[in-house]
Amino acid sequence: MTTIRTELEPVALHVVGGRPEIDLAAAERAVADLLVALGRDPRSAHLADTPKRVAHAYAEMLTPREFELTTFPNDEGYDELVLARNIPVQSLCEHHMLPFHGVAHVGYLPGERILGLSKLARVVELFARDLQVQERLTKQVADWLQDHLAPKGVGVVIEAEHQCMSLRGVRAIGSKTVTSALHGMLRESPGSRQEFFSLTGISAT
Repeated sequence: MTTIRTELEPVALHVVGGRPEIDLAAAERAVADLLVALGRDPRSAHLADTPKRVAHAYAEMLTPREFELTTFPNDEGYDELVLARNIPVQSLCEHHMLPFHGVAHVGYLPGERILGLSKLARVVELFARDLQVQERLTKQVADWLQDHLAPKGVGVVIEAEHQCMSLRGVRAIGSKTVTSALHGMLRESPGSRQEFFSLTGISAT
């Protein structure tokens, strides 16, 4: 007779820098237990190092690299859209812990300061390296830029394929999920909104 536990006991998490700290030793034990539950022997020659490899792989995928936000005075008064297209996105679906991957298009209308362009990709990574849903990830990137840069407008579009859809369930291989988040003039001005979506290659209609 198989007993399935449907309720998990509360777990105390050690939080560092706003994120739960990863306990690699506990993660290795959990992977070994999972292998046993799946009918595999973690002591076999081929699986002996698998718990350690899996634990370190998840730790890497869930830990963003640190960076400093580099901004510069907008001395020239530049007021046109700045857009970085096709920023690679890799994250983990929090429902199945399977990867989703794709690209992000991130743009903003400068206010008093402009941003070092590489930092747009850094902000995407900051929130992508977590257990995520695409909708939340898109909003977090847009909200963070709005709060830290104070631009006249922010737009974020993410296009991604989810392995929880392509490898299991409906097995919709190649299907893409598209999400967007807009702030300021890119939300309120039809012309600015249309320009942003046109430059990302996404139809706004």
